[in-house]
Amino acid sequence: MHGELTTLGIKVAPSTVWEILKQAGLDPAPDRAATTWADFLRSQADALLACDFIETITLNGQRQYILAVIEHATRRVRVLGPPHTRAPAGSSRRSGI
Repeated sequence: MHGELTTLGIKVAPSTVWEILKQAGLDPAPDRAATTWADFLRSQADALLACDFIETITLNGQRQYILAVIEHATRRVRVLGPPHTRAPAGSSRRSGI
């Protein structure tokens, strides 16, 4: 806090900042509820998703795009890729034919 005040051009002694924080019942910054990155991720796991976009080429040379999503809370992987069904022989995928 002292550094931020100095940056703003306000001259104040570090001990003055400490006294004001102490009177307000606040500990100095390093002693405040320090949350580690691991603790933060654990607390937010229900809402966190990791996504990856993958391009692959099949054995017959067809290019496919796949989206994979990992739910951190359950460690469940969901693969959102190309459909596994094909159009019946002799049919056309274009409408109007």
